[in-house]
Amino acid sequence: MGRMKPTVAKEYIVGLTDGEGCFYVNIWKSSLYRAGFGVQMHFHIKMQEKDRMLLEKVRNTLKCGAVYFQKEQRRNHVQCYRYTVSAQRDIFNTIIPFFQQNSLESATKRKSFKIFCRIANLLQAKAHLTKRGLKRIWKLKKLMNQRTVGLA
Repeated sequence: MGRMKPTVAKEYIVGLTDGEGCFYVNIWKSSLYRAGFGVQMHFHIKMQEKDRMLLEKVRNTLKCGAVYFQKEQRRNHVQCYRYTVSAQRDIFNTIIPFFQQNSLESATKRKSFKIFCRIANLLQAKAHLTKRGLKRIWKLKKLMNQRTVGLA
């Protein structure tokens, strides 16, 4: 039996996400798609360089994603690492079920996650391949990651 990789508690991942996490949807112009745009879902947690091992433990716990160095361009800002999950299969099969079973505490993050799930459902239904579906995804995306809490 191989050595166990170090992990962290589920509650720790939830708390970290509440503070430093982000559910993000990227939409870009692409001739490869019928509606003329590609859509990709991402989940990130960004931390200072000295906390890189914590991100590695998050990756080991969730068993997906990768930890990257993120060069900081702004002066007086420390270098950071980012744990990122971008594979749609991992978003659908790991990240979304994880946060459905382990609720976020922050109202803002909870709202963004709820919208993220709605967008995931639209993607799984191939809605992004139609202009109408794409418009719905754009509208939902605009409601994500806002500091003020409104109704989703």
